Amino acid sequence: MTGGGEAGGPARRPWAFAAMAGAVAGAGLQLQQATLWPPGAYACTLFTGLAGVWLLRRLRHRVGRGMGALALILGLLAGLGLAGARAVAYLEGALDPLVEGRDLQVVGVVAQMPQRSDGGVRFRLDVESARWAGLATGADVPGPLRPPSTVALGWYAENTGLWGRTAQGGSVTVESPRPPAALHAGERWRMTVRLKAPHGNLNPHGFDYELWLWEQGVQATGYVRNGLRDAPPERIGSTWRHPVERARESVRDAVFERIADRRFAGVIAALVTGDQGAIDRADWDIFRATGVAHLMSISGLHITMFAWLAAALVAALWRRSVRCMLWWPAPHAALFGGVLLAGLYALFSGWGVPAQRTVCMLATVGLLRLTGRRWPAPHLWMAACALVVAFDPWALMQAGFWLSFAAVGVLFATDAGAGQEGRPDMAARLRGLLREQWVVTVALAPLTLLLFQQVSLVGLAANAIAIPWVTLVVTPLAMLGTLAPPLWDVAARAVQALGWLLQVLAGLPFATVSTGAPPGWMAACGVAGGVLLAMRLPPSVRALGLPLLLPVLMWQPPRPPTGEFEVLAADIGQGNAVLVRTATHSLLYDTGPRYSLESDAGHRVLVPLLRAFDERLDTLVLSHRDADHTGGAAAVLAMQPQADLRSSIEAAHPLQALRPSQRCVAGQQWTWDGIRFEFLHPVAADYETADKPNAVSCVLRIDSGRASVLLAGDIERDQESALVARGTLQAVDLLLVPHHGSKTSSSASLLDALKPRLSIVQAGYRNRFGHPAPEVVQRYRERGIALVDSSHCGAVHWHSGAPQEWRCERAAARRYWHHRVP
Repeated sequence: MTGGGEAGGPARRPWAFAAMAGAVAGAGLQLQQATLWPPGAYACTLFTGLAGVWLLRRLRHRVGRGMGALALILGLLAGLGLAGARAVAYLEGALDPLVEGRDLQVVGVVAQMPQRSDGGVRFRLDVESARWAGLATGADVPGPLRPPSTVALGWYAENTGLWGRTAQGGSVTVESPRPPAALHAGERWRMTVRLKAPHGNLNPHGFDYELWLWEQGVQATGYVRNGLRDAPPERIGSTWRHPVERARESVRDAVFERIADRRFAGVIAALVTGDQGAIDRADWDIFRATGVAHLMSISGLHITMFAWLAAALVAALWRRSVRCMLWWPAPHAALFGGVLLAGLYALFSGWGVPAQRTVCMLATVGLLRLTGRRWPAPHLWMAACALVVAFDPWALMQAGFWLSFAAVGVLFATDAGAGQEGRPDMAARLRGLLREQWVVTVALAPLTLLLFQQVSLVGLAANAIAIPWVTLVVTPLAMLGTLAPPLWDVAARAVQALGWLLQVLAGLPFATVSTGAPPGWMAACGVAGGVLLAMRLPPSVRALGLPLLLPVLMWQPPRPPTGEFEVLAADIGQGNAVLVRTATHSLLYDTGPRYSLESDAGHRVLVPLLRAFDERLDTLVLSHRDADHTGGAAAVLAMQPQADLRSSIEAAHPLQALRPSQRCVAGQQWTWDGIRFEFLHPVAADYETADKPNAVSCVLRIDSGRASVLLAGDIERDQESALVARGTLQAVDLLLVPHHGSKTSSSASLLDALKPRLSIVQAGYRNRFGHPAPEVVQRYRERGIALVDSSHCGAVHWHSGAPQEWRCERAAARRYWHHRVP
């Protein structure tokens, strides 16, 4: 007897399932830590967990009841200890603060296929050696140099977006007249770089860039110094290192050379090499709106299909050799070969979480069949989950992990494939596929709302067409194109046809539904309700899932009461973006910077933030035309078609074509829910006399009668003096520091007139302008004004009901991988 027994797997050993579940939970618990324990604590925890599980296995017949609970606790200790030990080991290679802001000459190997754009090239470098650069003859060496092992670098064609702060905190001029050279994975280069610690924006419900860098093993970010006074970057030669990345890059570049339309080429490159960055941002919006985004990367379905094809090929070739057949049966060889080749394909495609999960499951199933054992489906699922978490504990923080494993778990729980034993006909197969898609769509809708605050209503119809089309037509053509490039042209036609259909579906007014981000417990109840609705149970029992499902679909984020308002100063780097919410209205003041030609604060920060709060903006205020205030405006306006636009931008500004703007003029005022809004600057005459955009920044005062806020844009001393002279300034509780803390603003007369309790500086970490200027910081301190900046605080939360208090996102959501700004 080979299945179900003690020797045949954990079918009669629920403690094994509990131990694996405990290990996953332990890793998740460790990821909630704000600071790491000492290394010895994790080592003891890991040893206790592993030794306990080993003893439990040996003494399982004597333990009796409570064995599952004990296994769960021991697994939790093992998972927590393993994740913590790995985190401690990684932290040992963190960037020395002494290195920040100083030029280094490094020698290293390009570790990943470079990402090219019109603005330059981004790449990852494995550092082999480093020395101080730019030191004058006889100058003292700053100290011992311990470079990080892996850094993410940008080699920019222009100055745009570069930070250039010195180690002492001053600003510098960044020159980069030399265009980026053609560099490839596996090449060794010598170049002068300037590094900084991994630092990203931290906002509620936002993307955790620092976690992503941590998971990728990147210990510093920076840029190549290629100004006229810098030693030019030098290619030393090719190496044998990173052959997979070199092959991926070659295939990706070949796809783009073959296919003229970059949109179609990007989809094909993503399906073959896993380079999701190759897909145009507008196309991603369509894929998400139609619920087919999972198909446009290397998914478990693609890996499974590849394994099946590889196994069939191996079996056919194996049967052609009598010697091979006598040595090992063809079914076993096909199973081993299919899993091995699928693993290599997953590695070639970037080794994402869905690929990891699928390879783990395939490998486990293959090993069990080769050894004559049989595990229940839930044990297979949990074993794959535990293996992925053991190799990459931080995968638990990825949306893809939860969607991938939840989808498979839901199919197991609902027995979606039941009733297809034997050889079902085509109609039965089609019904089975539709049922599986229906089950996954319904059950995962609450989880999707939690992770993305949006779910596609046309997803079921779109996937019914896209899954077979992408899986059976586009992907095979794309993969076979590596052997016969003309097939890429056929694949591009297939992508074009699918794209047309998806664009039609995405354009429907009911294509998506959005809600605010629900609490985690509510989403969990919603998933349980979705599973209950999809299970093969009597209708009266399935209907019990509705009470669990409805709360998450009807969730509304809490708002301030009438007569109060709240302010959220978003963490968007070097720029301004402030969300003001009353009981029934919302206003956004500025939209942050444009980070590059492909990215801006609107798409990366503000659109997800507004969606998470389920905001419908009444008014968007753009204080003035500078790019660090209007960079994300196009994305916000596209998401908020009902919002009025008020600004000081000129009539010929490109944004006027998207939404006609009403000029902000001193004296304009309105009231929302008992909260008074009033523009204090500029006066009408300023539009005729201003010599630069800062001079006509829209200054907005918000007042509840008990607490008030002043949003000052980029006004400078002259405008501050005019405001003081007009006598329109009154004391406020919160001040958005003018011009990000520039030395040209925050005059003594302004601060004396406003007397704020709290002042907020929205400025990028180690920005090249040196904001906030030291003399400005000192001016605030001399007056006892609390000064917080987004680099140290992240997003800042403030409420008029408690004007003396504020909350920093970096403190509230601190995790051990987050950068501690000195």
